[in-house]
Amino acid sequence: MNYLVIFGKPRFLGLLTDLEQEIDRGTNVVIESARGLEIADVVGILSEEQLCKYKERFELPKESEASDNDQLKSTEPPLQYVKLMRFADELDVSDAKWQRQEEDEALPMVRKMLKNHSLPMKIVDMEYLLDRKKLYFYFTSEQRVDFRCFVKELAKEFKTRIELRQIGARDEAKILGGLAPCGNPCCCSYWMLEFLPICIRMVKEQNLALNPSKISGLCGRLMCCMSYEYDTYSELWKDLPNPGTKIKTSSGNYQIAGVDIVSKSVRIKSPEGVEFLVPISEFKLFKKTVEGGEKWNLHVNLADQAEAHNLFGKEVFALKGSCSELDESLEKDCDECSAHRPKAKGKNSGKGRSFRK
Repeated sequence: MNYLVIFGKPRFLGLLTDLEQEIDRGTNVVIESARGLEIADVVGILSEEQLCKYKERFELPKESEASDNDQLKSTEPPLQYVKLMRFADELDVSDAKWQRQEEDEALPMVRKMLKNHSLPMKIVDMEYLLDRKKLYFYFTSEQRVDFRCFVKELAKEFKTRIELRQIGARDEAKILGGLAPCGNPCCCSYWMLEFLPICIRMVKEQNLALNPSKISGLCGRLMCCMSYEYDTYSELWKDLPNPGTKIKTSSGNYQIAGVDIVSKSVRIKSPEGVEFLVPISEFKLFKKTVEGGEKWNLHVNLADQAEAHNLFGKEVFALKGSCSELDESLEKDCDECSAHRPKAKGKNSGKGRSFRK
């Protein structure tokens, strides 16, 4: 049986292959990865088809081709073969918990040491391996940094092998975690297996406001969720015109003012300057009709629609009667309210002061 596991603060993925025993989901196991001994969480069992998809997705070589030299690279692959050493017992779990606590206590001291070296880098987090033979530091920097003296001081302080790994802004959010603008935990630190490429074109095709505060995540980059519905929007946009497109007719040009995919309608501006909505399913018929010189009468005028709906999309009930009747009813209500109001006496009446009986 094949299993998928997650280990390390950067949430690396590992494959346990050809196991005879059955392991429940969420079980803590001790594995040997390219970095050393670590505690991993079992995500679940993989079928042969799923295993092949993971290998193709992450371009994982065959297990026989993965030599020791390939596993000892400066950067760990997002998916690698790991070896099951044993099931984690209470001692392993308590040691890992104590190490996390020790890391949180030592991190301020490490940042103070970095400040003394005046290096243009930021220490994000640190991580001990289970056997404490190696200590990893994750940092961000916008340029190359010569931290050899800093590593020597760290090795002298912690008395173990030190490795510094440079990560990006999205990896920083993945390690630290937090709540996204939607109120849920960040996708990258919760369930995502890899970062997908995201561009501003995805935002434009979904008709979202190009406001950095609205479309950026905790990392300062475009939110990963911008790619979730992009394929659906791309499929819908195939048969739709681009905003700003003009339809030339004998009576003038119709202009595509906008496209609302959610309501499945196209907003069109007529040569007279009147805007109206045309359902997406009827757009081809509309284009054929107006290009033939005929008028399109099956439209919804936006001006009439605005009178029937308020800003929140709720129906506004029409008031029966003329404006004068409405004014008379309002004056009557005001007279009834003033009848119950105490009258002011004296010189200071009407100046906003409190009344005395």
